[in-house]
Amino acid sequence: MQNDWFSVIPFLIAIPIAIKTKQVLPGLFAGLLAGSYLLQPSLVGGLTKMIEILVKGIIDPGNIKIFMFLYAFTGLIGMIKIAGGIRGFVEAASAKVQTKKQALFLTYISTIGTFAAPSFRFVTIAPIMRALLKKVKMSTQELGFVIETTATPIIVLIPIATAFVGYMTSLIDLALENEKIKEDSYQLFLQSIPFNFFSYVLILVGIYLSFFHHSKSTEESDPKEIGDESGEDDWHNCDPSVGKDLPERPWNLFVPLILVIGLTFLFTWWDGHQKGGGFFTAFIKADVLTAMLTALLVALILTFLFFRFQKIKTGELLNNFILGGNDLMSVIVLLSFVWGLSSASEELGFSRFVTSHSQWIPPSLLVPILFMFGAAVSYFIGSAWGTWGILMPLGVSIAIASDLSLPLVIGTVFASGTFGAFASPLSDDTNTIARILNLSVLKYARYKLKPALIAAGITVVLYGAVSFFL
Repeated sequence: MQNDWFSVIPFLIAIPIAIKTKQVLPGLFAGLLAGSYLLQPSLVGGLTKMIEILVKGIIDPGNIKIFMFLYAFTGLIGMIKIAGGIRGFVEAASAKVQTKKQALFLTYISTIGTFAAPSFRFVTIAPIMRALLKKVKMSTQELGFVIETTATPIIVLIPIATAFVGYMTSLIDLALENEKIKEDSYQLFLQSIPFNFFSYVLILVGIYLSFFHHSKSTEESDPKEIGDESGEDDWHNCDPSVGKDLPERPWNLFVPLILVIGLTFLFTWWDGHQKGGGFFTAFIKADVLTAMLTALLVALILTFLFFRFQKIKTGELLNNFILGGNDLMSVIVLLSFVWGLSSASEELGFSRFVTSHSQWIPPSLLVPILFMFGAAVSYFIGSAWGTWGILMPLGVSIAIASDLSLPLVIGTVFASGTFGAFASPLSDDTNTIARILNLSVLKYARYKLKPALIAAGITVVLYGAVSFFL
């Protein structure tokens, strides 16, 4: 169709507005509104079409499962906080750790139990490291950098029991649906994990800084910057989840997490087993999102009973479950508009446009260019999730049009968003770490930009090499 070029207008509106406002949602709203009016060019026709697109996405059974999973997952974390699970872990760990190597080893090994979400990692690890800062003899900025390399870069590589996995697979599923490709989105997500090169490179940089790099400025930690533990800026005040008014019960952290992880494996295996096949085949055949949601709901019920057995009030648990779930309502709204923008552009002929206008770019350059473009967008808007939502339909369309590996392109999109989540001064990760460690956001962001750019440069070279050979 000769008007297929209209399909890029929603993206051309969404991306600049997101960069200008430094907020993803206004850009998505404007892009969706423009797309809706292109589909229904009348006074109220565009608004009616936008509502229709949003409602269609929200009432989709698969999307409702994602909403439930995200809300319940963050609600569970809210219950763990009020039950003293995080404070108990922080108090126990800070009392036993005495050296820099022990502290850094704890930072990495604790990922096993706290990989649910970056904010969850930060409130369990950063207060410990802040309490031990004089012992570990690292600059506060270097400490923040090391903690961050164990958060989003690792979490995006974990395929179960995280706040990311449902969102990431939903974006893949939507992009596949737009291209009318009948493949399993979760299996493609698994296959894309080895191609998230930026995460691997950044993790290696973090390990190097942790155990092999001897900073000349370890005395940089200014007591005025990080506060005095005995003064008003006690580390207990750095986040409500480690406040002195909460009980110290580390098992209230470990038991719920063990339940979620263990039940996820059990229900995933059982769902696949019901469909036939051996042990490993069962995990391939399973409806993973349904299994994860079922496991989470069972874990929620058991955790609630476990906390009630400790005489924690029902009202407190329910209130903090709701408060925790509400923390992710902005993400649920964001996801709804991501689905809407993608649907509107697809109705306008986005896939056909990309197929007919991407042939002039050498296939070996498409993936490196996609990563660099996505990294720039994610840096300026400060949102990995927003970047993934905007770029995933584009990436999958390019992959189909240019006969590129789908897992490679999907991994590239996820890598580009991870760059912004780590490096951008606007990202939640940067601001949360800066708040907990009492750092200047802009100074801290400038400090970690250089190693992030080095990792990004290595990533571009890797994508160029892999694209050439594949």
